[in-house]
Amino acid sequence: MAADMSASASCGDSARSALDPDALRRGVLDNLICLQARPLAIATPHDWYMALAYSVRDRMLARWAATIQTYAARELRVACYLSAEFLIGPQLGNNLVNLGIEAEARAAMQSLGQDLDGLIALEEEPGLGNGGLGRLAACYLDSLATLQIPSVGYGIRYEFGIFDQVIRDGRQVEATDKWLQKGNPWEIVRPNVNYYVRFGGHTQVENDAQGRYCVRWIPAHMVKGVACDTPMLGFRVNTCNTLRLWKSEAVESFDLEDFNAGDYYQAVQEKVISETLSKVLYPNDEPEAGKRLRLAQQYFFVSCSLQDMLRLLDIKGEPIARFSDMFTVQLNDTHPSIAVAELMRLLVDERQVPWDEAWNITRGTLAYTNHTLLPEALETWGLPLFRSLLPRLLEIIYEINRRFLDEVRQRYPGDDARVARMSMIDEAGEKKVRMAHLATVGCHAVNGVAELHSALLKQTVMRDFAQLWPERFKNVTNGVTPRRFMLLSNPGLARLLDKTVGEGWATDLTRLRALESHADDPGFLDEWRRVKYSNKAILAQHIRSTTGVEVDPAALFDIQVKRIHEYKRQHLNALYIVTLYQRLRRDPQLAVAPRCFVFGGKAAPGYAMAKLIIRLINGVAEVVNNDPSIAGRLKVVFYPNFNVKNAQFIYPAADLSEQISTAGKEASGTGNMKFMMNGALTIGTLDGANVEIREEVGEENFFLFGMTDSQVEELRRDGYRPADFAAGNGELRDALDLIVSGHFSRGDRDMFRPLVDNLLHADPFFVLADYADYVACQERVNSAWHDMRRWTRMSILNTARSGKFSSDRAIGEYCHEIWKIRPVSVALERL
Repeated sequence: MAADMSASASCGDSARSALDPDALRRGVLDNLICLQARPLAIATPHDWYMALAYSVRDRMLARWAATIQTYAARELRVACYLSAEFLIGPQLGNNLVNLGIEAEARAAMQSLGQDLDGLIALEEEPGLGNGGLGRLAACYLDSLATLQIPSVGYGIRYEFGIFDQVIRDGRQVEATDKWLQKGNPWEIVRPNVNYYVRFGGHTQVENDAQGRYCVRWIPAHMVKGVACDTPMLGFRVNTCNTLRLWKSEAVESFDLEDFNAGDYYQAVQEKVISETLSKVLYPNDEPEAGKRLRLAQQYFFVSCSLQDMLRLLDIKGEPIARFSDMFTVQLNDTHPSIAVAELMRLLVDERQVPWDEAWNITRGTLAYTNHTLLPEALETWGLPLFRSLLPRLLEIIYEINRRFLDEVRQRYPGDDARVARMSMIDEAGEKKVRMAHLATVGCHAVNGVAELHSALLKQTVMRDFAQLWPERFKNVTNGVTPRRFMLLSNPGLARLLDKTVGEGWATDLTRLRALESHADDPGFLDEWRRVKYSNKAILAQHIRSTTGVEVDPAALFDIQVKRIHEYKRQHLNALYIVTLYQRLRRDPQLAVAPRCFVFGGKAAPGYAMAKLIIRLINGVAEVVNNDPSIAGRLKVVFYPNFNVKNAQFIYPAADLSEQISTAGKEASGTGNMKFMMNGALTIGTLDGANVEIREEVGEENFFLFGMTDSQVEELRRDGYRPADFAAGNGELRDALDLIVSGHFSRGDRDMFRPLVDNLLHADPFFVLADYADYVACQERVNSAWHDMRRWTRMSILNTARSGKFSSDRAIGEYCHEIWKIRPVSVALERL
């Protein structure tokens, strides 16, 4: 340790902005002492992490300020991305990569006696998202900044994440995700940027001072939303955009009158109730209270975000008529779709804009991304709930719907069935507001997220709307950022790519095509295998330390990590493992390649069947991993608490990527893209972006099985009888019988009975229908793995042909096709 470490370096410009190791070192000492008041003698590893994080943030702040100043001084359009989730992942390593100072930071920390990798590992996973939707939003923020697109991400600053997953006795147990417990060095809270959001109450019709008809919403209570900003730095550019998340607070956090009267509980009750809005990500929405909170959360962040845009419009001195010229707002799924009604309310009620003009502004501003074809995922809200919570918004939706249905009747006279299907109010049974319909009517563009998904969207759930407005429907296939999921996650591969194709691939993934010319070079194949083996050894170490299971890095790593859901069909994978296990027990000499099956993902707390699938996987693992007759040739691992942090060492280690959802059910998928970029081969159905992955990599480099979406629908129409498939397939019947026998549940014959009965008598996602083809496809995987030269060549080609799936390409399409927005370069100047 250097002799002068006991004295803090001066808090001057170089210590806060220069990128060399010495300046970083002095900046860390400054922040350790000046910000945290931690003497070196008692500084903990977390103190050192915080000091380094603040020092990295310091180097981002000048870029952040320059970006804000550039946008303020220019006439430009800003892309506003509204999402209920932003699964941004740990920030320290990512920001070091984007600044290009990982080596400098490593040297600086080494001079202070600290290990950079150890400090990076201490960072908590930000509990701001759950699955692919939130991770996609985070990838898009990365690309928006890297492509220098003026943009802001808007969402909720959840105090607690959805939950930490603990596996106890094979079952998922939900633990509180206290991600903010030790502080968040990346956010800057801006108390002066706050807005009031109304709830409940009633509306009152009156005339304003000019005698104009108007409606006044008199709320039962109000909540204040306070901005919490996180810098989103682009890769090796000066652009640093903003992720603005809203924290809920009480308008008056303490009632002194109640306190003085002795009612201590009532004095702070409003504060407790108000802060509940941003307390936890996605409450269980089965009970009525959960539904109410979720709707309130969505309205809260949408209202704050739109009010913020209007404030920025006023700051620039622009008239309200210019709103859609200055802002384009993308709704990430139906969660922010209340923006259609809220923007109308803000314009008509608050700004006295005539209805028709307000409607043109609203439709000119908003665009909607649909992420699902599953009916249960297309949000609806019961009218009593909606009316009690957002009475004025419901009135506006009724008026939008009345005008829209008049248009439908004019286009399709006498077609009452079409009118009922397209109405924003579902009249069947309990009346409900259809949020996807509201979004489709109130936005100028609607896009799906993969070519197949976009086509099915127009053919199924949005068919009537696509017939009415065919020009409004578009496709933008999802993408993921290669900076986090290759440069940061897979440094060994990144170094090999730099040496082989040049460093520019990280911002132009199509350059990886140059790898194709090396796919038959024996020396390059050896280098490729060494990188993969090293990544597998790292994952094996994590598996051992986390689960206690010993796995061999030389085995085929067969990985399925994603949200646990019946349509994603983790239980199909489990059935194959049981079948393979049975084969090896019958014939120990069977030529089966050693294989390690790795699962990961969370089940929604109230989703009993998904949680039972997790229990089955762990039950199979307990038996298979401890059966001496298998001699370690099969290993099964459920890796707990799958998140971005864990994903960064899981994706690079995969040999085989399981993308086995029922055709027509997965909108796109993004894990499939991350696996492909890191050289994993895909076994999958023609579902979501799998279709395009197969087109890009070539059918000979993709393991395809299963029915197509049209075949699935045909079988459904003909009357699917899953028990017939079990009766006609001995191995399938044996696997199901072994599961219900109690073999994987310590003799409990009832534990998995609901799962097996569901498969035999309902099987809504056609697991049994696709089983035989899946097993046959796995045989092709086994054969390919035995030819290591062929397998490595296929792995190289998967990476080489993954360029289409960069989020940079996706954002470029949004900018050109939907947002009509151009890049703006930021010059770094002293501010």
